Parts: sequence; structure tokens; C-alpha cells
Amino acid sequence: MMVERGCSPDVFSYSTLINGFCKNKRIDEAMNLFNEMSNKGVTPNVVTYNTLIGGFCRVERHKAAFELFHKMQACGQPPNPKTYAVLLGGLCKNGQVVEAIKVFLEMEDKTLGNNIVIYNIFIDGLCKVGNLKVARELFYSLPAKGLQPDVRTYTIMLKGLCKEGLLEEASEIFEKMDGSGCSPNDCTYNTIIQGLLQHNETSKAIKYLEIMVGKGFSANATVASMFFDLLSSNQVDKNIQEFLQKPV
Repeated sequence: MMVERGCSPDVFSYSTLINGFCKNKRIDEAMNLFNEMSNKGVTPNVVTYNTLIGGFCRVERHKAAFELFHKMQACGQPPNPKTYAVLLGGLCKNGQVVEAIKVFLEMEDKTLGNNIVIYNIFIDGLCKVGNLKVARELFYSLPAKGLQPDVRTYTIMLKGLCKEGLLEEASEIFEKMDGSGCSPNDCTYNTIIQGLLQHNETSKAIKYLEIMVGKGFSANATVASMFFDLLSSNQVDKNIQEFLQKPV
């Protein structure tokens, strides 16, 4: 339509259209536009590449995403932190941990690794595929890198530790949060409580539930359901109900 009106699409116009196709998982049509750009002499920018890499990851075509990542650099377009965040998330989600680690190390070599959001994505991806060893190493190395874990970082790490049954370490990290200048939020509390309940640490879970409610938070649907299951089998005191019914 723009061409029909005598207007030549620029990189912004193309990137906007490509983003629309990618959001709707119409990646082949997005690539057609990308190729059209090159044919018409419109140079893709980092936003264009990031959008397409994210689009390929969204439809689980991670090899194509990785190839585009290399192509953008070969074409003289350096990746930015967003590029790495998108690609790392996609690779980890697909279980390609070795490739993800390579990309991550490349990012650090280029001194782009000063973004806690990227670390959160990578640590989360590692935990989800069961690579807790590397996830822990990254988590504990953050202060030395000049990065302060945020509430999202802590919550991700707690979930990973609880998943592997490392409740003592999870509890230690949780207890140190306030002292580190990062207060737990409702998601953090629900994460640690759920982990404790899954491993039958009921007393500790109740303790954290009471603290959480006292801070104005409430149990999410999963945690509430787990407590009600315990109530129905008389494994916890019925007074616990008042903590499950208080609004945020």
C-alpha cells in the first residue's frame, strides 16, 4: 500500500511489519519481508534482527535463529543486550545449553554482560533444563561482576534449588534477601512455600505463609490448593485457613 502511494518503506516500516508477522508466528512471511528489504537496499537494524531472532525462537526454529545471529554480525550489525537476551532464552528453552553457554561467554567477552535481566533469563533457562550447577555458579558470581541480584533473580534461584530438593540452601538465600537490600515479593514467598510443601517441610512453609500474609501478600492458587489438601487430610491445624483467606 505504501508503494502504491509512492512511499518507499524504510527500516522502521519494515521492522514494524516484520514484528507483526512474528507476533502471529508467521515467520516465513516475516523472512520474505526481510529478504525484500535487502533486495530494495534497505539495511536491517538491530531491532529488525532482534525481532526475527525472537520470531524464530517463538516457533522453535532455534537453528535458524542462531544462523541469523551470526549473519547479523557478518553483515556488520553488532548484537545488543536485547539480542543476547532473546537468543539465550530461546536456546535454553530448547535445551541447547552448550550453545547457550557459548553465546553467553561471547556476550561477556564483548562486555555486554552488565545487565541483570540477561542473567535472569539465562539462570532461569539453566534451572528449567536441570543445569543447576552452572546456574548456581552464575548466581553466586554476580557480586564479583558488579551486579546486584534483584527479586526476580532470587525467585528464579529459589525455584531452581527447591526443584532439586536443596531446601536448606534455598532457605539460607531467602533469609539473606532483606539483608542484601532486596525484599521478597509475593512471588518469592509463594515460590519458597510451594517448594517446602512439595518436600513435606510443612512447619517451615506455615511459618513463611504467616510472614507473607503479615506483609500484605496472599497465597497463590497453587499454594492455597496445597494447604487445603493438607487441611482435608488433617495434616495441619484448621487455624491455617485464616491465612489462606486474607486478601492482599
